Amino acid sequence: MRKSAELRKAEIVATVLDLADRIGPDRVTTGAVASQIGVTQAALFRHFPTKAALWRAVAEHVAEGLATAWDDALRLGDTPIVRLRALISAQFAQIDATPALPMLLFSRELNVTNAELRATFHGRLMTFRGLLAREVGAAQKAGVLRDDVAADDAAVLLTSLVQGVAIRWALGARDFDLREEGLRLFDVQCRFLAVRGE
Repeated sequence: MRKSAELRKAEIVATVLDLADRIGPDRVTTGAVASQIGVTQAALFRHFPTKAALWRAVAEHVAEGLATAWDDALRLGDTPIVRLRALISAQFAQIDATPALPMLLFSRELNVTNAELRATFHGRLMTFRGLLAREVGAAQKAGVLRDDVAADDAAVLLTSLVQGVAIRWALGARDFDLREEGLRLFDVQCRFLAVRGE
C-alpha cells in the first residue's frame, strides 16, 4: 500500500532526525535518507525538491514540537516557579525525544550551510528564553526570586543550564536521565536565585 504524501514526508523528516542522531547532522545526505527509507533519491525529491527544503521541514517539525511542549507546560502551573520548572522539564523532554537536537545546534549544516535553518533554531531559542524571562519576572514580582538579577539574565542562565546538560548528555553516551539531572540542577539554580530570608 502506498503511503500518502503527508505520511511519507513525516517519515522522511523522522529519518533525517534519526540519521542526524546516529551519524551526525553533517553526514546526512539525501542518498542516505532515501536508502534508509527504501526509496530512490528521485522519489525523495518529489517530496522535498532540495536538501535545504528537507532541512526546513525538519526545523519546522522540531519548532512545532517545542512550541506545543511549551504551551502545555505553561498550563501546568499556577505559580511562576511551577511554570518555570514545567518549561525546563518540557525542554528536556523534547531533547530526549529528539536526541539529534543538541548536535544540530553545533552542526555545519546549521552554522555554515543553511542560514534559514539557523534562523529557525535561533528564533525558537529566543522564544524559550523570553518565556523563561517572563516567568522569572513574575516570580520576582511575587517576592519569590531575587530582583537584583535581571530577569533576562536569569533566563540566559537557565537556557545555558539546559544547553550544558543536554550537551553533556549527548557527548556522554546518554548515561544519565536527562530530565532528572536537568531538573535537579534547575532546583539548585533556583536556590541561588531565591529571595533570602532575613
